[in-house]
Amino acid sequence: MGSPLVRGGLTIGAGIVTGNIIGFVRVALTAYLLGTHSQADSLAVAVGPLDALNSVLINTMVFAFVPMLTARQGADRTVLFLKLSQWFAWLFSLLTLAIVVSAPWLIAVLAPGLDPRYYHTSVTILRIAAFSIMAAGSAAINCALLYTDRRFAPFAFYQACLNVFTVAGAVSLWRVLGVYGFAIGYTAGAWTQFAVVHFCARAGLETRNLPPLKVHWREILGRPLAVSLYAVSLAANIVFTRAWATHIGPGMAAALDYCMRGVGVPLAFLVSPISNSLLPEIARLRSQLRLREAFRLIDRTLVLAALAAVAGCGVALALRQPAIAILFQRGNFTAESTSLVSTVFLSLAPSLIGWSLLELTGRALFALDRPALALCASFIPVLVNVALTLWLHSWQPQLIGLGASAGFMAGFLALIAAAHASRKRWMVAQF
Repeated sequence: MGSPLVRGGLTIGAGIVTGNIIGFVRVALTAYLLGTHSQADSLAVAVGPLDALNSVLINTMVFAFVPMLTARQGADRTVLFLKLSQWFAWLFSLLTLAIVVSAPWLIAVLAPGLDPRYYHTSVTILRIAAFSIMAAGSAAINCALLYTDRRFAPFAFYQACLNVFTVAGAVSLWRVLGVYGFAIGYTAGAWTQFAVVHFCARAGLETRNLPPLKVHWREILGRPLAVSLYAVSLAANIVFTRAWATHIGPGMAAALDYCMRGVGVPLAFLVSPISNSLLPEIARLRSQLRLREAFRLIDRTLVLAALAAVAGCGVALALRQPAIAILFQRGNFTAESTSLVSTVFLSLAPSLIGWSLLELTGRALFALDRPALALCASFIPVLVNVALTLWLHSWQPQLIGLGASAGFMAGFLALIAAAHASRKRWMVAQF
């Protein structure tokens, strides 16, 4: 308990437990109101990719700037944080505007097989939820400062806040605005969490008599560019699978999103507590030229994560049908919906293993300031997914997630092999 790695992991783990308990309520409410019909697809294809984009922004800000902020102290750290907040607030605003304007074209790309009757519904949902981007990205910069000081609690409950407000928005606005209540609640939750972390990060921050910024703008923009490319390419694996699912039939995109809850929950437990608290420790070991200790820490983490991922995948596959029925089978989510979702889950569940190990390895390499290998490996999952999916060209629900699962595992195996082959060179290069 005296270890900051353990304390940080437990704090983030508590947030993940809370967030996912409420997340099940959110998904159960979606299942009850929308089932596996085309209206559920319209929500899934709009909020799903946007949720992935917000995760990309959060991971980018945290994993690009925690090492940079950690390397500085006092006023130098403060001035860097303030500049990051200012510059990226403009960037997130422009990104939001771009998505709002291009929403009709984005939905055509993200959901080419969506029922035309629900096309405009999906466009409107995307536009409403797009305003969460400014909040999520700006909150992540504040989160980076908090993580630097080992203050994990304020941002640990981000997902819980998001889910609470999504549920509240859906329940309170269902009779008036229908499915749009989900998007309104989602956006309100993102802005509420931003207010919390903004207050915590700025409290007690000395902003007077600050020195000039000593970091070149190319370094500030270059770091998040590499991390964002890494995160976007990983997210594209599931985005492609969801887009392909819309071709197979009504409700398939929604079924895939319900399955993602079964993958996303254990993935969050495996990746977020470990990586978010591991990142500052690896960054410190690297700055102290203690790479051998950093490698041992990474290896032990991957072994434990692999055992947990394989066990979790096996349990999930064995209990998938009764678990889905217990959690979701009510209202518009019928026994037929349970059968469909459990069938889709067959091929998607193994993605947990490769996805979690690839994420942990990639994030560790970013903390070691060795992003090139992680960035190259991040393109492998979606390339394997596209190639395998188009080669099979299957319309069977049980094969929807096969390409995604195979892609993540291929990416991890390639990355871990390349990283081990490069360790001796990295050890020599540090001296």
